[in-house]
Amino acid sequence: MKPEFSVSLMCMDFLDIKHQIEVLDQNLDGYHIDIMDGHYCKNITLSPDFMKACGRVAKKPMDVHLMTTNPNDWIDACAAAGAAMISPHAETINTDCFRTLNRIQAAGCKVGVTLNPATPLSYCQHYLNRIDVLTLMTVDVGYAGQPFIEEMLDKIAQARRLREENGWHYKIMIDGSCNKKTFRRLHEAGADVFVLGSSGLFSLDVDLQTACDKMKRQFEEETGVKP
Repeated sequence: MKPEFSVSLMCMDFLDIKHQIEVLDQNLDGYHIDIMDGHYCKNITLSPDFMKACGRVAKKPMDVHLMTTNPNDWIDACAAAGAAMISPHAETINTDCFRTLNRIQAAGCKVGVTLNPATPLSYCQHYLNRIDVLTLMTVDVGYAGQPFIEEMLDKIAQARRLREENGWHYKIMIDGSCNKKTFRRLHEAGADVFVLGSSGLFSLDVDLQTACDKMKRQFEEETGVKP
């Protein structure tokens, strides 16, 4: 499976949004939209209104990561704003999981689910067959620039084994500290989609096209796979 790259827009330069999206459209596969409510994690980032503004320029799909206490409050608004996929946290939908997944699908979006580092895969094993993307956090939720949690490599490998053994179709997306230091290990463990933020993209160069070129070169050098 060809590796894919989704850009965490919470890490971009908000004074240069239009130009940066035009550059990213030419280089990467999609946009990762972090929506935080200030309750589930102590930060507030992007919103459906931000998505609408980006959608006027962006040509690549937007995947929404709901770090919210009540994800069902956000599904319809995100779908209307142009979300291609919506991923609530498994920890927030335990009491109404199947209704939530059905609601995302009914809204016309691909279905994802996200697991915190300390949450085992067994927590969502009864609906892994229903999802399109499984996002595994490799940092704790809330803030960019956190250190990579090494224990997550085993979890990624386990997710790949479960997919292969059961014939499931979900892609494995990694959110947190995807960069030159981790590309090889994440790829070998089974990652399919890499969420790029500060360390993996935006800090590589002040010129975003140069940063994209550096990221691609680093990924190929570390993994032997051409992006």
